Amino acid sequence: MIATSTLLLFSGACVALAATPGPDMLLITSRSISQGRASGFASLAGIQLGTYCHTLAAALGLSQLFVVVPLAYDAVRILGACYLLYLAWKTLASTRHTAAKTAPQPASAHKAFRQGLLTNLLNPKMALFVLALFPQFITPQSGSVIVQMLLLATILNAIGLVINGGLILLVSNMRNRFNTGAFSARWPNYLLSGVFAGLACKLLFDSRK
Repeated sequence: MIATSTLLLFSGACVALAATPGPDMLLITSRSISQGRASGFASLAGIQLGTYCHTLAAALGLSQLFVVVPLAYDAVRILGACYLLYLAWKTLASTRHTAAKTAPQPASAHKAFRQGLLTNLLNPKMALFVLALFPQFITPQSGSVIVQMLLLATILNAIGLVINGGLILLVSNMRNRFNTGAFSARWPNYLLSGVFAGLACKLLFDSRK
């Protein structure tokens, strides 16, 4: 079992990380503003499942592939950027086909969950993040490395749920205040489409570092 002091230190790092605005927070926030709290929480659930997947990959040594084979990293990065651009186009297209005075229909929870999961899985930077951070808090003498890694992922997700969950509840309440009129009913989806496109460009042009 990981020492309590180590878990407290890791938890402090997780609070700082979760409270720092980043791509996941931006995606969750824009989804909540655009389509409500249910879609926001579904996206968060998908992202957090993706964190578990990256953690297992790191524990099994699969994430090392991105370190030793740069082509694999670039392939996943480009694929992730293309997927985000596809989501941007789909969101924009669905908004344009909406009747002038009708608010866009929110994505189903399953769809939002799937998009959150795939967005996370197709981000190789997340794999490298887990690979770089988690081993610093792992001690082989404390038992199974996989179990320890999953415990750390659970702590990270629990803290993320509290911080991002509060943000989802806060920003989703803004929807009804601004959704009056034809354009106002559609601007949240324009925002979401822009976020997808922005994340795609960031993923496409960012360096490995």
